[in-house]
Amino acid sequence: MRVLVVGATMPLGAALVQRLLDDPDVEHVLEVGSEPYASATPRLSYQRVDLTRERAVHDLVHGVARKLEIDAVVHLALHRSARDEGARIHARNVEATRQLLRCCAEVPTIRRFVFQSTAAVYALRSTAPALLDEDAALEFDPGATQWIRDRVEADLTVCARMGMSPMSIVVLRAAEILAPAMGSQLWDYLQSRVCLRPLGFDPMINVLSLEDAADAIRLALATTSQGVFNIAGADTLPLSRLIARWGRRDVPVPGPLLAPLYRLRAWSIGLEFRYDLNLRRFHVGGQVDDTRARAELGYGATRPTAWPRPAGDDHSTAT
Repeated sequence: MRVLVVGATMPLGAALVQRLLDDPDVEHVLEVGSEPYASATPRLSYQRVDLTRERAVHDLVHGVARKLEIDAVVHLALHRSARDEGARIHARNVEATRQLLRCCAEVPTIRRFVFQSTAAVYALRSTAPALLDEDAALEFDPGATQWIRDRVEADLTVCARMGMSPMSIVVLRAAEILAPAMGSQLWDYLQSRVCLRPLGFDPMINVLSLEDAADAIRLALATTSQGVFNIAGADTLPLSRLIARWGRRDVPVPGPLLAPLYRLRAWSIGLEFRYDLNLRRFHVGGQVDDTRARAELGYGATRPTAWPRPAGDDHSTAT
């Protein structure tokens, strides 16, 4: 197997590349990122590419990837910041995905395309099931943030090519990866000593470790199954307990006050958490059902999050 990893310099990309290099069946890994980065061995090479430029994506796929006879592509490179918006961000998230998918389909050696999506594309409603399978409704609310809208559009862009492309295509809708530098809203939320949550609500939250996320992609590359697969994490717990396991103080606050308070927090200390992006999750909850991934990919979450406080010691900070 010869694999192109787009977004290789982010933590998930680095974890995946290491797993691929540990596999003797992987002959070569081509890393792609936007940063200046020198990494080269007989089995590893790197290309710096601006994914918002169509010509650059075309040259990557039809040039270097074709020359290396790449046969599988993993696309991880969505823009991580929830506060950045506009046409350039949309181009990075959606148009670059469309162009990469189109170019890969034109190269005969590329037979598999894996897209790392997110469970955040699902619509969370009080009337919806608490456990969401791959047929659950997606978030089409026009009032949703661009972070969500772009991810839904990119996900559907890839799904639309299933069965119409010479490649087998896999979309992994993963639970939130609770790790630094991953664009995780929960990670940013937990960086405050005091975590505010809506009064009267304590939804169940499922989180995914970086190691399990990388394993899910590796399994998707190694099997012949295609389609959409939910990827759940090993940890499911109430928001209040998640806060306590992080050693933070849990303070319930009336819901209408949370958005302005977190806007003030972002303005004053520059963190990324947006309450408008998390409002439904913090009121309704909702976890993904990974039955299909277990059956067809052989996936199963085995590595829990590395919590600052062990289980059983999380009651001390709860209020």
